[in-house]
Amino acid sequence: MRYPSPRSLLLVSGVLLAVGAGSGAVLSALKDETPPAAAAPAAPPAMPASVAAVVAREIVLWNEFSGRLEAIERVDIRPRVTGSVQAVHFREGALVKKGDLLFTIDPAPYETEIQRLKAQILAAQSRLALTRREQDRGRQMIDSGMAAISQSNLDQRVSAYREAEANLRTAEAGLQAAQLNLGYTQIRAPVSGRTGKLEVTIGNLVAAGADAAVLTTIVSVDPIYAAFSADEDVVAKALAGLPEGADATLGLERIPVEMETAANEGRPIRGQLQLIDNQVDPRTGTVRMRAIFDNPTGRLMPGQFARLRMGEAASHQAILISERAVGTDQGKKFVMVLGADDKAAYREVTLGAQVDGLRQVTKGLQAGERIIVNGLHRVRPGAAIQPQMVEMAAPQR
Repeated sequence: MRYPSPRSLLLVSGVLLAVGAGSGAVLSALKDETPPAAAAPAAPPAMPASVAAVVAREIVLWNEFSGRLEAIERVDIRPRVTGSVQAVHFREGALVKKGDLLFTIDPAPYETEIQRLKAQILAAQSRLALTRREQDRGRQMIDSGMAAISQSNLDQRVSAYREAEANLRTAEAGLQAAQLNLGYTQIRAPVSGRTGKLEVTIGNLVAAGADAAVLTTIVSVDPIYAAFSADEDVVAKALAGLPEGADATLGLERIPVEMETAANEGRPIRGQLQLIDNQVDPRTGTVRMRAIFDNPTGRLMPGQFARLRMGEAASHQAILISERAVGTDQGKKFVMVLGADDKAAYREVTLGAQVDGLRQVTKGLQAGERIIVNGLHRVRPGAAIQPQMVEMAAPQR
């Protein structure tokens, strides 16, 4: 067996050392080119947002209705005596007061009748005096025992006296009736209100009675009714708010009513509930209701359309938020609530009525909780918020 020479071993060792050194240099270079491990991402900054505290307030809930104005009193003016229209003392559409003179029927025939009856009364009085003297004389003769008069003759005298007395009373009653008829020739306003169209002009002959022609119509103006119909459940809630055992009339006064018409230019008029009917209409499920309103200027007119609001008899505490704070998620309503760590949290809510520009929340929030009221579409659940506190207010229109 041949063994390598010492020179050969030295040569091989040198080659191996060179290869090892080169490999170390390559590995060292590759190690230096390896990228460093990725650093953890930084948290996004807190998003500024307008935040308001949920408010609790005593409120009265209102329901809205459409209705019509009605006159409290409406009178068709008809003549009570027959005659020709001699004068008209008012202007069509004018406001009149109770007792104002409206028409004059020719009084001459009735004045003549009064004069005739007065003369008849004088004659009846004279006849009564004569029969009284005849009766008294006959009684004296009978009482004295004189035979100049019989009992039958005395009875005739008594009967004549009583007949004369009855005739006088008849004439006096006729005079009273004639004086009434003369008074009826002056047709006066039975109520205060506004007159309508003049149906009969001067010179026309009018007849008396229930079927007589209407001369004009008067409708009362102040106060005035507003009639409307309300759903039976609304009426039930309104009545439930009244105190137990309260007088019906006094109880209705506790239920607030407001009205708007074209005549008052959108300014609500406060009135008073006057009637809740005693039955529900089975066809519509509604109850007939009526409120009364002051109308000193007479601008409100019967038949006019009106928008009415009826409130509850008693107020109650409610949670209120701005409409801008409410979002919609597949038909559900939600808000973003800020916790103690100022992070947004999704909260489903149930909404109620609108009150003074704010929205009532019947379920899901408590007074004092903070919610985002502006820029809701930019906020995601769990997002950090930099709250900018504002007042809970109605959206600007």
